[in-house]
Amino acid sequence: MRAGRDDLLHPALVLVGVEDRGVAFGILGQEESCTGDPARRAGNELLFATLAEGNAAVLNTYKDQGGMKQVVTACPHCFNTLKNEYPDFGAKLEVVHHTDFLLGLLAENKLHPKKAVRGRVVYHDSCYLGRYNDIYESPREILKLIPGVELVEPDYWNKTRGLCCGAGGAQMFMEEQNTNRVNVKRTLQLVDTGAKTVASACPFCMTMLTDGLKSQNLEDQIKQMDVAEILDLSCAVDEMPAPAPVVAQAEVAEAVPAE
Repeated sequence: MRAGRDDLLHPALVLVGVEDRGVAFGILGQEESCTGDPARRAGNELLFATLAEGNAAVLNTYKDQGGMKQVVTACPHCFNTLKNEYPDFGAKLEVVHHTDFLLGLLAENKLHPKKAVRGRVVYHDSCYLGRYNDIYESPREILKLIPGVELVEPDYWNKTRGLCCGAGGAQMFMEEQNTNRVNVKRTLQLVDTGAKTVASACPFCMTMLTDGLKSQNLEDQIKQMDVAEILDLSCAVDEMPAPAPVVAQAEVAEAVPAE
């Protein structure tokens, strides 16, 4: 089973240090299970309902206790499922994708992208973020606010016309049967822009596009990064100087000349 980078399976908040920006947040840890999106797309409605009912109960408990105001997710599949499908299971939540959340922090001046991240960047639209939920501008606005980033777009194949990464319909979890793989076709559309970084905002897309770059032996020439990772590079705080080494008292005594 394919998986995205571990640091992006949760809201990607730590990537930009929001714990130091006056944002109180937490994660469910062992109380959380998959939202059930892959099960539903693969046709296993019973498994989806079981997962959704369990998650809805946990989330409603925290909501009723007043300890949860928003649900932030770095996965557009989870975003779509939690926002549009969980109300059928009694969980009406304020769900925010991490690009909208991070753009809000930038607007509130809680994040400061100061360091230049120089290079040409092309952004890939996730199906569940774009066509399903009409969120196209937030990731692009974040990239435009990062000094040094030159944002480019593929000819024609962007936004509402952007091609799927190839993971849709639970294809993420099986080997594609077609000779012309969708993820490779999409990758080629993106690299044809001359970009040296392919940006995404979805763990599924990240995996499929990384595989696409590897299929063309481009993984050493072109980076594949989440928008939050690029923002993190620009917001990163300079490392503190290393503390002076502690000198043992015995060593100090030896260094003092005898009278």
